[in-house]
Amino acid sequence: MDYRKSNAPTNTITRDMMRLSEDTGNVYETVMVIGKRANQISVEMKQDLEKKLQEFASYNDNLEEVFENREQIEISRYYEKLPKPTLIAAQEYEDGKVYHKNPLKEKSNF
Repeated sequence: MDYRKSNAPTNTITRDMMRLSEDTGNVYETVMVIGKRANQISVEMKQDLEKKLQEFASYNDNLEEVFENREQIEISRYYEKLPKPTLIAAQEYEDGKVYHKNPLKEKSNF
């Protein structure tokens, strides 16, 4: 899922953990799934930001040529205003957009 099109809130909200952990049956497993997805989103956001800021990279070591680039500032502000990866991951989990499986549970079912 594209994190830029997420409908996740930008502020932290209270969630009912019992309802959230119904499909896994374990609160800690639910938190682990959301945490792993948040790490994936964080890596993707970081790569996108680095790729966009790479265009503005200056390879000169001259201190006199350092200047502010308005476009670079706007890109940074855009990424600062996005919801945090944990909020995006929690929203995706609530919406059922996160696929997860526990190999230990599947192994014990056989």
